[in-house]
Parts: sequence; C-alpha cells; structure tokens
Amino acid sequence: MELSEQIKQLSEKYREYTAEVLGKMIRIPGFSGKEEDRCKAIVKLCEEAGFDEVYIDGLGSVVGRIGHGPKKLAFDAHIDTVEVGDRTQWKEDPFCGRVTEDGLVYGLGSSDQLGGAACMISSGRILKELGYGGEFTVYYTFTVMEEDCDGLCWLYLIEEEKLKPDYIVSTEPTACRLFRGQRGRMEIEILLKGISSHGSLPHNGVSAAYKASRAALAMEKLNEDLQPDEDHFLGKGSVVVSMMDVKGPSQCSVPDEAKLYLDRRLTWGENEEIAIGQVVEYITEALGEAPYKVYMPHYQKRGYKNTDFTQELYFPTWKTEENHELVVSSRKAFQKLYGSDLVPGPCVYSTNAVAFCGRHHIPTVIMGPGDVEACHKPNETTRVNDLVTCTAFYAMLPYILK
Repeated sequence: MELSEQIKQLSEKYREYTAEVLGKMIRIPGFSGKEEDRCKAIVKLCEEAGFDEVYIDGLGSVVGRIGHGPKKLAFDAHIDTVEVGDRTQWKEDPFCGRVTEDGLVYGLGSSDQLGGAACMISSGRILKELGYGGEFTVYYTFTVMEEDCDGLCWLYLIEEEKLKPDYIVSTEPTACRLFRGQRGRMEIEILLKGISSHGSLPHNGVSAAYKASRAALAMEKLNEDLQPDEDHFLGKGSVVVSMMDVKGPSQCSVPDEAKLYLDRRLTWGENEEIAIGQVVEYITEALGEAPYKVYMPHYQKRGYKNTDFTQELYFPTWKTEENHELVVSSRKAFQKLYGSDLVPGPCVYSTNAVAFCGRHHIPTVIMGPGDVEACHKPNETTRVNDLVTCTAFYAMLPYILK
C-alpha cells in the first residue's frame, strides 16, 4: 500500500479520536495568559500519543518532539482563546466541546485554533505508528498568549529557548486551503497637546479635541492614499483610528490632552519607520504643526508562568515565495493524498508567523481546519472532515519535504 493511502486510512481511523482530543481541550478554559490547565492537559495528550519528548517552555508553551533528524520542521498552534463575550448569544455551553450530529465540533476555540492543535496530536500519533525516522526532527508547538500578542511566544522560543526550525507550518484556520503570506500590523499611539482655558472663554485656549478630530480625519485620508504591494499579492495596507481619548482639567474646560490609537496593517514593502513617518506627515499637514508624540507601545502582560518577556507592538509582514520548496512540497503532499492542488493564497488575519517568518525569516505556510469567519464569534464550530484532512496533511509533509 502506498504511504499516502496508509496515512489517509489512519487519519480516517482516528476521526473520532481527533474530534475527542479537540473536545477535551475546549472543555478546559484557556484564555490568553491563563492557559496553564489546558497546557498540562496537552502534555498528557502528547505523551499518550507516543511523542518522543514533551515539555513546557519558560513562557508556558508546550513543545512536543518526534524523530531525531538533522533538519527541523515545526507545526504551530496557539492554544489560548479570546474571552467568551456575551454568553447569552451562545446556544450551548461554549466549553462543552460537543461533536454534533452534522459533523461539527462546537465550542470556544474549535476553529481558533484548537482544531489545528488536535490535528497535530493525531498526526504525531500517526508518525509514531508508521515508525517515522526521516531527515526531520518534527516539533509540535502549542503556544500561549497569541490572542494578546501574536508572535511573542515564538520570539521566546527562538531567542530564549534557541529553537529555530528550518520550516514551520502554522495550523491556523484556513478551511484546508494553503496560505503563503500575510499583511503585517502594528499599533501606534499619537499624543496631542492643547492649552486649557475656562469653558466660557474657549478662545483663550487651544482645544486638543479639535486637534484630535482633524488628526482622525487625516488618518482617514492616509488610509485612502495607501497603495497595494507591487505584485498585488497581499493587497494594500490600511490604517484605522481604533480609540480616541480627550481630557482636560474639568468638564468646564477646554481639553489640553488627546490620544489616538491606530491599528495599522502593513503590506509588503511597508515597515514601522514608513508607517510612523506617514502618520507624522499627514497629521502635521492637517494641524499645521507636528504631533507632540507618535510611537509604538510595548506589550507588558505576563503569562501564567509570570515570565518577564516583552516586545514592541510591531508584527512584520511576511511571505514565502510560490516556488519555495516548502510551498511546492505542501502542494505535492496534498496532491498525493487527495488528488487535487492547493493553490496558495494570502492570509487576511494575523498569526504567529509575524515572529518566525516576519522577524526571523523562517519559511512558512499556513494550512489548518476551520473557518476564520467562525473565529471570535458566538457558537464557534469546526468541521470534523477538516480535522481528518489536516491530520493527514501534517503526517504526510515530513515524508515529502526535502
């Protein structure tokens, strides 16, 4: 029997197992920075699946290993989730992890992105059952704090734990499609100064509120003026004012301070220096003076292990060329399994790849179960059929990639 057929059969054999592994993870809450119990459960699941090694790193992520090859291939899934939100909008308990009669797994994180984590565990079990001894050491990273600060967990793995794979597959939800790049993003804070005066004599002051309003409209204009990347693969960047705050000495005063917070999406060829320069230019033109301060904030939150590790809120754009061996091998692996091609496209949301590919230039693709449209919404689900497909793909790739 051909290897591809063996892997397909084993993936189908473990259909219920993979769905139940996903259900077990869903039933243990794991919000960003509070993933300890879920991580401990994942360690046990990996050990039961026969992984050669499983450990928890200094930040709190679970790392599993199979094989001893000279090259390193990693599969990554973040295992934290957003908060529940308005629970009355959920038809069932968001932590039930139930497999429905129509072939869905229901619950918070089922698509984003515990489904990918479940497939990783099942694919590792298949590699052990097949006696994998190829040229790759295969790592499975179940990473923390992504929803709060995408990529922080991988900066820690690479820079502190010294784990730097040759290739990485992100298992974020793609509905079993193949992605090879994404826009980057950054957060920008703008501080503006005015001069306070009594509210009955506004002409004696300079309103920071009016400055903020003109600055916000300048950002609207900047968003309209942004241009797409040269090959039109990732599309144009964007900027939006996501928060405004104005304050002064009292409610009866002209406000003397204002703050704008920006969400800036970056296409290929844009970086933090370009983005901040554009903000300063457009606001200066709108106000007739430079803004008081424009800067990138830092992420400061600590996770469940209370480790002191931070980064600026800058998440670089990345892409892997279409003719790269990882992209070509991914398409070949899927072709051998299912007889159809995966035409690689761009990812519209942000992932941990901003760290391992955007900052550290490790070739990366994304392929995972579930729909991005289901993420961060009530009544989240993922398809069991997707779990089976991705499990097979993850097990096949180490044999194909050279």
